[in-house]
Amino acid sequence: MRPGNEAELSEAIRGARGALRVVGGGTRGIDWGSGEGLHTAGLTGISLYEPGALTLVAGAGTRLAEGEALLAGEGQRLAFEVPDFRGLLGRQGGSTLGGVVAANASGPRRVQVGACRDAVLGVRFVDGCGAVIKNGGRVMKNVTGYDLVKLMAGSRGALGVISEVSFKVQAVPEAEATLVGAMHAVPGVAAMAAALGSPFDVSGAAWVGGDVRLRIEGMPGSVAYRAGALVARLRGDWDVATGDGSAALWREVRDVAAFQGRGGAVWRVVVKPSDAARLAAGTAAADVVLDWGGGLVWLRDPGFDVRARVAGLGGHATLMRGEGAAFGPEAPAVAALTAGLRAAFDPRGLFRSGAMN
Repeated sequence: MRPGNEAELSEAIRGARGALRVVGGGTRGIDWGSGEGLHTAGLTGISLYEPGALTLVAGAGTRLAEGEALLAGEGQRLAFEVPDFRGLLGRQGGSTLGGVVAANASGPRRVQVGACRDAVLGVRFVDGCGAVIKNGGRVMKNVTGYDLVKLMAGSRGALGVISEVSFKVQAVPEAEATLVGAMHAVPGVAAMAAALGSPFDVSGAAWVGGDVRLRIEGMPGSVAYRAGALVARLRGDWDVATGDGSAALWREVRDVAAFQGRGGAVWRVVVKPSDAARLAAGTAAADVVLDWGGGLVWLRDPGFDVRARVAGLGGHATLMRGEGAAFGPEAPAVAALTAGLRAAFDPRGLFRSGAMN
């Protein structure tokens, strides 16, 4: 099914007689649901862009590249730094703005600005009964009642199909610099924690291939001062990359470039940053990427039962590439909450195979 607008999307869902699988740009690697494909490619177009109000509104099927190009023309961006996993997962096509929200796709800058869901001002979506639901708007405000914006961000098509999204956008800083220092994982996590706990407004903290990377963005004079002050606080030997060189380092982190072109299972794990080094213990540095100050751990062929070890740490793991189920079983309390949400938004079970995050 390929609806061309929201009304056709609603009609298609109302008339469905079996399971539906929501299809966006096809770049994320995990199948969302099973059954007949319900494509969002017809729900395109940027309906509102107000640079002065830092607001963008677009159809869910609008390509991410189109939105980013429009924003770049005004010196603006989506602050949450959308990952591009095509190289990691061997996918083609292009991400859509609706798919970005449905996946809550968030990159290294999450440590400073929050996740994708924190930049979404509003959504329109069609639930499993074919009803069109709108929540949020074009400005940030206090929430009363159900915050469906936050619920749909990361829902992966399990509750309905997003038809339109509204974003808060951000001006692109004039300068950026990245401190790079070689160290093992344990001191690396400690250095990231110290940097993120400092007053220097670090916008990225990662450990890749035995190197810690710490990013600072802003006005040129401020970036230079804060970078120097952070080096003095952390001590040790640090190289500094600026401009395009700095940006390239963070594209590598964002897209998990260290694992591209290399076989093996790839796991995405979220844990407390203080547990990151413990989780990755015994795994070669080339097969580990730590992002979000250690809160996000990427593992390639780790050689141990990832879900068992992560469960012991109170985190959660997703198999992004490899044989087996992408998502593990939910905790009983979470499963009960999920079942209640599904019953409310998808009582016919059309999207029953979707997995929420």
